[in-house]
Amino acid sequence: MLIKTAEFIVSNSDVTKCPKDILPEYAFIGRSNVGKSSLINMLTNHKNLAKTSGKPGKTQLINHFIINKNWYLVDLPGYGYARVSKSLKNKFQKFITDYFEKRLQLVNAFVLIDIRHEPQKIDLEFMQWMGEHGIPFSIVFTKADKLKPNTIEDHVNTYLNELLTNWEEAPRHFVTSSTSALGREDILQFIDSTNKEINALRNS
Repeated sequence: MLIKTAEFIVSNSDVTKCPKDILPEYAFIGRSNVGKSSLINMLTNHKNLAKTSGKPGKTQLINHFIINKNWYLVDLPGYGYARVSKSLKNKFQKFITDYFEKRLQLVNAFVLIDIRHEPQKIDLEFMQWMGEHGIPFSIVFTKADKLKPNTIEDHVNTYLNELLTNWEEAPRHFVTSSTSALGREDILQFIDSTNKEINALRNS
């Protein structure tokens, strides 16, 4: 998929105020400081579309970007280690939960995982919640440029084996690097083929 246009549309903390049209949406979420903004900028080939920061917890709203005028990329707040108050974390949790439970336009969520680390309880619990609520998601392993190729495979297999202790099959996964653009074409191809399937169903 060629990204021709990527435009910011709206930020809010109320799912009822999200765009009203029926364009498919792909949401990006992960633990704070997982490299989400850098990944979004890499995927869209726009250096400053999503705001990057060395300070975890920068994204604090539901951010909609329209891509190629035909699908939405949704940037959601991180979870876990954001340096914000407990009350603000609870507020984040509420509108994130509302988004996933109520947003009918959501086609797939990309759950970002830092490939350098062993499986974290907070990530596993979040994916378990997604599975229990029937929310389609894929795993995006980030920061692969920080590891050697054989180590990448070992870390991915360790993670997937951990998931398979509770799941019948592991979710679709992508290995990425915002520095080298590794995984960019795989993710965009997945989105493009999914959008074509949706359009075919709507037109049938």
